[in-house]
Amino acid sequence: MGLTKITEKLDSYFGRLENGKATKIKPSHVEKVIAKLRAKQMLLKEEIDGSEKASKKERLEKKLTTLGQQIERAEWLLGQIGAKPKH
Repeated sequence: MGLTKITEKLDSYFGRLENGKATKIKPSHVEKVIAKLRAKQMLLKEEIDGSEKASKKERLEKKLTTLGQQIERAEWLLGQIGAKPKH
């Protein structure tokens, strides 16, 4: 699943939360999203380490920052629906 799809799924969960339908969000689904984001984060770090072009590193580092923000959002959501994030 690409980063865009994962982010869209997370956004849909936030939409449910805003609409008062947080009970329909399963903690296991949010945990799965977090796991996918963390896996992408690791791959991206490896790609940054292996990259030689400064422009590519800069682009990948921006993606890495975005990933970090998405992980924070997902962990916050997990806390809102009554589950504790796993680290």
